[in-house]
Amino acid sequence: MKKQLTSTETILANPAPLGLLGFGMTTVLLNLHNADFFAMSSMILAMGIFYGGIAQIIAGIMEWKKNNIFGMTAFISYGLFWLSLAALLIMPKMGWAEPASAGAMAAYLFMWGLFTSVMFVATLKLNKTLQFIFATLTLLFFLLALGDTTGIKVITKIAGFEGIICGFSAIYLASAEIINEIYKKTVLPV
Repeated sequence: MKKQLTSTETILANPAPLGLLGFGMTTVLLNLHNADFFAMSSMILAMGIFYGGIAQIIAGIMEWKKNNIFGMTAFISYGLFWLSLAALLIMPKMGWAEPASAGAMAAYLFMWGLFTSVMFVATLKLNKTLQFIFATLTLLFFLLALGDTTGIKVITKIAGFEGIICGFSAIYLASAEIINEIYKKTVLPV
């Protein structure tokens, strides 16, 4: 028997696949650059602003409406990460600010690694795929910070390959959430 909705109840779609795809696809593309497959370009910046940034913020607001503190905090924070990263790269080219030094970028990436490590601890009460995403993302931020701190390019390249794995794991979880919900059974385990 279907539940009758009262006038104050609403049915909301699961916003997590949108946020995970925005995060995952943008992360893969940026880390293809970090792994030296191609140069930084407008393709990565546009993805970062619109799908990594705006789409994740929308997903985070939807998670807030569903009273999901983890989803809200993660998606809005990482959406703003993508917007701030794009701004860090675009603002100097527009003459609005000096480029960030390697040390400043290392501090920026380290703080995101610290935040992500806290979020990883929260995933220990959630599914294994989410734990993998946040573990690899924590490692990614710390590797990128180390690469900027030391100037050793191979560290950034290793981080790029590790980031590709992280991004694809988020794409996998988004796919699992969509497919499992549509089929009303576990097709892709999480």
